[in-house]
Amino acid sequence: MTGAGRVAALDLGTVRTGVALSDPDRVIAAPLDVVPSGELTVYLRDLFASQTVDEVVVGVPKTLAGEVGPQASGVLDTIARLRREFPGVRFVEWDERLTTRMAVAGGSRKAGKKKGRRPPVDHLAAARILQEYLARRGDL
Repeated sequence: MTGAGRVAALDLGTVRTGVALSDPDRVIAAPLDVVPSGELTVYLRDLFASQTVDEVVVGVPKTLAGEVGPQASGVLDTIARLRREFPGVRFVEWDERLTTRMAVAGGSRKAGKKKGRRPPVDHLAAARILQEYLARRGDL
């Protein structure tokens, strides 16, 4: 069942959130942006209006045992808030264990490096979450 709009993905963090977006055919995921988490609602309102997004996959960082720990609990609270703020958008919870680590391993550690800090990879993690979701969805 394909919706009318694109699918977005979020890799939620306490400081920043990675955002990815599918192509119009909902086949390919692309990293889009890294947004300060405090500005997420305004950013999503603009994104939903400009890109006709009707579905958002949100990574839930469960423990390696598959349990909901403190970090995942905070993400689930944010998802509940976003569902209230955007009732016309479907929010899908997605198990994202190790996604950020895989994004770091797959991305360049040198690009944008300043004073020993690696650049944010949150948008790469969001793209990995989204690509996994789109691939699995295609199998359904």
